[in-house]
Amino acid sequence: MRLVHVLLVEDNEGDIFLTTEALEESKFIDRISIARDGQEALDFVCKNRGFETCLTPDLILLDVNLPKKSGHEVLGELKNHELYKKIPVIMLTTSSSKRDIDLSYENYANCYITKPVEVGDFLDAISTIEQFWLNIAALPSV
Repeated sequence: MRLVHVLLVEDNEGDIFLTTEALEESKFIDRISIARDGQEALDFVCKNRGFETCLTPDLILLDVNLPKKSGHEVLGELKNHELYKKIPVIMLTTSSSKRDIDLSYENYANCYITKPVEVGDFLDAISTIEQFWLNIAALPSV
């Protein structure tokens, strides 16, 4: 069984807490890293500005509405980068707008999930992400 590194890109502290709590229960996750804005996410993945020694994530959970650079900008830059375009990116956001959904898939998001409002439903969604992406799907080597 391969253990994976997940990068959570989220600026809402409550969502960070709930997501990391749910993911920490996983037997498939070795490391969870957090970026709190879009620029920090790009710096982390591309190993810039103090992140030179960080491990490349195997999976990215990316919010749409972020400070500095939006999730769409982050997604577009990652999917256009030769080294990082194959990292699966799951858009995990409160937005259910057709525009955000369409733009995410146009920029090659691997999945788009609207965050459920209820805590129990949110935890179920994270569990489903884990079950599919870490237990069923084969992740690329990065």
